[in-house]
Amino acid sequence: MTEHNADVVIIGGGIMGCAAAYYIAKRGASVLVLEKEDSIGSGGSSRNGGGVRQSGRDPRELPIAMHGIQHIWPTLAAELDVDVEYCQKGNLRLGKTAAQLKILESLTQKAVSCGLDVRMISGDEAREINPYLSREVMGASWCPTDGHANPLLATLGFYRKARQLGARFISGETVTAIEKIRGRACRVRGAQGVYAGGTIILAAGLGSRPLAWTVGLDVPLQPLLLETLVTEAVDTMFPQMLGTAAADFYGHQSVHHGSFVFGVTSGYEPYARPGLPRSSAGAAAAACRSILTYFPALEHIKIIRSWAGWIDDCADHVPVLSFTDEVPGLILACGFSGHGFGISPAVGRLLSEMALDGRPALDLSALRQSRFAAK
Repeated sequence: MTEHNADVVIIGGGIMGCAAAYYIAKRGASVLVLEKEDSIGSGGSSRNGGGVRQSGRDPRELPIAMHGIQHIWPTLAAELDVDVEYCQKGNLRLGKTAAQLKILESLTQKAVSCGLDVRMISGDEAREINPYLSREVMGASWCPTDGHANPLLATLGFYRKARQLGARFISGETVTAIEKIRGRACRVRGAQGVYAGGTIILAAGLGSRPLAWTVGLDVPLQPLLLETLVTEAVDTMFPQMLGTAAADFYGHQSVHHGSFVFGVTSGYEPYARPGLPRSSAGAAAAACRSILTYFPALEHIKIIRSWAGWIDDCADHVPVLSFTDEVPGLILACGFSGHGFGISPAVGRLLSEMALDGRPALDLSALRQSRFAAK
């Protein structure tokens, strides 16, 4: 087998891998990205609703989201030389019952303690921001600095810019093992070749768990199906990012072409068949019934397509972004649990710092893989 060498080898060609490759190549280091599918970003990176939010996040990952929105997202289109359709018009997370408002209040209090500008508002205040909301909405959390963007454009933007800077990508390459030499991870074995690197970044989504096992590590990831609906283009109605305390849908209307994009949970997810993710008419119908209880004005808008994708859901629903004491030379970046897109530019930059400097600019100790070790 041919052996390829780079300063950093990245396993996974989703937006995390592409962003990391860009920031690494930008600093002049050599980087090689291995993707098992024939196309870049074919997993969750192109199968999500595009939220760029801070509100509703676990406090352990909130600093990453805040850093990205303050320092990266506002200038990302200019940096990548592609319109990523970033729109920063706030995020309403909606509640229809007293129990749901308690969930939102708890999330809001935690976020405020981390320094985020987010507050609870009444149903009437929410309808002043978005007059299309139904009267069933009793209240909401409101974060004015949240927003949304186009996942596919952002992923391909990082990919194209990384390649322009010299990053190498090999698609259609199934990685079978990470290998150690003298205790250090420094080689990746694939179906087509062997790839040596000073540092290995494992960012392969659900595929990260079996590959981590090849060096004796376990990251507790499970597949969770997420379905996404896209509607026909209509006149502009509202620019906010939307979510709910019940977590039954999230989404936005594109400010560029007028389509709504909704990520939905329908209750059918535990019954999804293994293998290729497939959307279903039953799940779409259930999701639409839920959406219409919040936005009855959308009743006559047609759905033009839907798709489904597997989420690498971590045991505590928070990502693993971590060096590993047991395996020097390996960095884990997985388990983003369906909310990785919004933090992906910041994660890419942090991964470049971990790989090239030995330490990230932010404290990531709460996201270490060792938090799952037996105690």
